[in-house]
Amino acid sequence: MHPVSYRLEASWQPDGGPFGRFTFTLFNFSGAPLSGFRIVYTSLTRVIDPKACDNAVFLRRNANFHEFAPPAGLTIENGGSWTFTVSGLHRNARHCTDGAKSAYLTLADGGHVPVAVSDLLLENAVSEPPPVRLPDGKLDQPYALQPWPAKLELRPGDGFPVVLYPAVGSTGEDVAAIDTVLAMYHRLFPAGHAPFSLAASKQGRAIVFTADAGLKAEAYRLDLSETEIRLSFGGSAGRQYGLTSLAQLLDGARNHPEKFRFPASGKISDAPRYSWRGCHLDVSRQFYPTADVARLIDILAWFKLNVFHWHLTDDEAWRLEIKAYPQLTTLGVLRGPDEPLLPQLGNGAEPVGGFYSQADVRAIVAQATALHVDVVPEIDIPGHSTATLVALPDLTDGQEAPESYHSVQGYPNNALNPAVAFTYEFLEKVLDEMVELFPSAYIHIGGDEVANGSWLASPLAKKLMEQEGISGTFALQSYFLKRVKQMLTARGRKLAGWNEVAHGGGVSTEDTLLMAWERPEVGIELAREGYDVVMTPGQAYYLDMAQADAWQEPGASWAGTATPAHTYGYEAEGEFPDELKARLRGVQACIWSEHYLSRGYFNRLVFPRLPAIAEAAWTPKSAKDWLRFAAIAPLSPNL
Repeated sequence: MHPVSYRLEASWQPDGGPFGRFTFTLFNFSGAPLSGFRIVYTSLTRVIDPKACDNAVFLRRNANFHEFAPPAGLTIENGGSWTFTVSGLHRNARHCTDGAKSAYLTLADGGHVPVAVSDLLLENAVSEPPPVRLPDGKLDQPYALQPWPAKLELRPGDGFPVVLYPAVGSTGEDVAAIDTVLAMYHRLFPAGHAPFSLAASKQGRAIVFTADAGLKAEAYRLDLSETEIRLSFGGSAGRQYGLTSLAQLLDGARNHPEKFRFPASGKISDAPRYSWRGCHLDVSRQFYPTADVARLIDILAWFKLNVFHWHLTDDEAWRLEIKAYPQLTTLGVLRGPDEPLLPQLGNGAEPVGGFYSQADVRAIVAQATALHVDVVPEIDIPGHSTATLVALPDLTDGQEAPESYHSVQGYPNNALNPAVAFTYEFLEKVLDEMVELFPSAYIHIGGDEVANGSWLASPLAKKLMEQEGISGTFALQSYFLKRVKQMLTARGRKLAGWNEVAHGGGVSTEDTLLMAWERPEVGIELAREGYDVVMTPGQAYYLDMAQADAWQEPGASWAGTATPAHTYGYEAEGEFPDELKARLRGVQACIWSEHYLSRGYFNRLVFPRLPAIAEAAWTPKSAKDWLRFAAIAPLSPNL
């Protein structure tokens, strides 16, 4: 018995069209002839010329959803196959993940059955395997620390204590801090030997805690001797980071004594380089169970990252429970052949959904808060709103021509209309619930990738532009975002957004934080305009980017390739003039999930680049060392 009844094999040839062509072959192992069917596949390499296919009939496309029919009368016998080609693509395929991510058949009776897919093969060119991502590395100092501290002067010991424990006289808060880091360690390394004990041990070493008003809140100092460890800290975050460093030192020395040692004596003086040390996760394209989100937050805390940017909505799904609008997490999350949203990016015959209840959110926020990670939620507006508009069709202008504009991802008419009164009533209620769930000072409102031409076919939008004396998509977007900012201000919150928030006149720079993603120069431009900036350029910090040019390396390539060495070496300050550096709040990794169809792909693409970005966020430039990092990075926990 075959493990699947149908399989779709695919290759890409660089010839045969302006951007090459796909050759697909469908194999039938069902035990019966196949006829009267349609085939659907999802792919980021989209078809834009419906006529440019051979031996198949193009039926429809919606973003990454493609549907074809075979030639009339075609039957695929059991054990047989059918081959068709598709040209008219919108770009070249560059990597093995640029082909079909999922497929299914719609049978003659209307039922849907899954089709297995393989990675895309490259024809008529050299398909090179991916290179090694990390060298062996070199340690000048044998300590397993991630990220590397600002300053350290240590003497390696010949052994290590079995555990570290709070000294007599430690406060209840000190002991609770050890318990918090110990619990995080156990979650990350369930088979690891505990680095801490809350009770004293003759085989251990005591930690003496000292609050030091001369240290900043996230700073700490470790003074180590043969008999005790003194941990001085500016605030509770600094205490946690000091304990985390101790856990890392002991874990490395215990598990890899051939490489790492525990200090016999010496000092670590440490504080972060930037105040914003972030990691973003897109949960709209692919849904991550709450256990995975919780584990990612533990990983962030292990790397001393302090912001979790939770991208909760996009075209593909709205993932946050809003009690005022339950349709958002019923109609707005279901993707499938017969569901409100069509399959996208890995979805097949079976419907998929998934959202975070408000109880889930509270639990995630509580865990993150205990670990000094600020959860910054994002609802992506006004663009990237297909799921929202499917769930709440009253948000549309019924007179607007269908498919009057398309987003860069191919979604038609996907932006909330600034001229529809219900838009603001909807957002007021959504924000009312969000501020109760998320204590963060910032709420991220997206503001990215609104297609030029959006709303220009909407009579309501035309009327609004006449009334306000504005013209064009981006001036209308600025009008919309200014109103959203007023809503946030009224609720005591600040606006965060992507760099396009500044388009069309933007919003007030006061209490606004923008993330520069399109290219590094954008961050300097935003700072000149008076915005505070977080640097997250796709060319270095987007963790969906492929890590090499090789065909067999998975990932996206619109921003080029981001090798771990490039990501590690990238300096966010770049060409920032001295007078603008105060505007640079920090850096952030972004995990966009179009390519993350498995845990294996997640871990391959995120690590070791996430700890590389953590080191860029924490470690002074003068203390960075690529070969040292490469020697320590394999110790990183993963999802």
